[in-house]
Amino acid sequence: MTTQSADYPNNKKLWLAAFKPPMYSVAIMPICVGTAVAFAETNNVQVKTFATFLVSAILILVWENFSNDVFDSETGIDKNKPQSLVNLTGNKPLIFWLGNLCLGLGILGILAIAAWQRDATVLLLILLCCALGYCYQGPPFRLGYQGWGEILCFFSFGPLGVGAAYYSQTQTWSQVSLATSVIIGVTTSLVLFCSHFHQVDDDIAAGKRSPIVRLGTQRGAQLLPWICGGVYVFTGLAVALGLFPLWTLLIFASLPPAFRLCKHVGRFHNQPKQVSNAKFIAIGVHFWSGLLLSLGFLLSVG
Repeated sequence: MTTQSADYPNNKKLWLAAFKPPMYSVAIMPICVGTAVAFAETNNVQVKTFATFLVSAILILVWENFSNDVFDSETGIDKNKPQSLVNLTGNKPLIFWLGNLCLGLGILGILAIAAWQRDATVLLLILLCCALGYCYQGPPFRLGYQGWGEILCFFSFGPLGVGAAYYSQTQTWSQVSLATSVIIGVTTSLVLFCSHFHQVDDDIAAGKRSPIVRLGTQRGAQLLPWICGGVYVFTGLAVALGLFPLWTLLIFASLPPAFRLCKHVGRFHNQPKQVSNAKFIAIGVHFWSGLLLSLGFLLSVG
């Protein structure tokens, strides 16, 4: 199964799955939310900084995805994964260096922001995000194999990612930004959490102790309504306490994909083929909740 490119030379679906275009919303949303909070508080947006940060975040996530495929190929966990870029190309060094090129370009964008502002804070935050991203799958750490992936994901895309986006606009910190980062961190970790349900056997064979391996698929499915529900309860409390504007209750319009996710995984949690799309439903929850939260802050500006 390590030479899938020979079996699927022109399979566009496999290549599309390998590049994971829907996944890039996890890079986009922290920047959008952090910038939206900054706009709500300052009534000003540095468009050049926002655009540069957005492109840089996408490039850094490309590096993360490419390098993860490389590192997973070394452990054998992707041997039954035809949409792995390493399996598709049969060229691990190419994928490794293309990923590093994207990382370098992404960091250059963040360096540009730091230079414009004469402040290295954003650069340091993003370098820390990259370090956590490497520790997730990279040797000798491979913390994702110990079940720490969701925690690393929470901090990278939540407090660090949203915080860096907010700081890039204001050069200061905000309790509101920190609170929104909790929501984005949880929904991003939810995507990773849901990606484990269909690959339990491969994870066990490779020695990967993902949360679903540890909990079992049924208990993992039972946990989903609490994770999703917590996002909406947290937002409601933030509005009630005056931390978030009333408009942020728009996030409740993202409940349908959250209900769909919980129902789908609850029904098919132990059926790998049927539950394999759970992460894409989770991406929908992440995207719509983040977009509506951002819109709520933008609409609050009078």
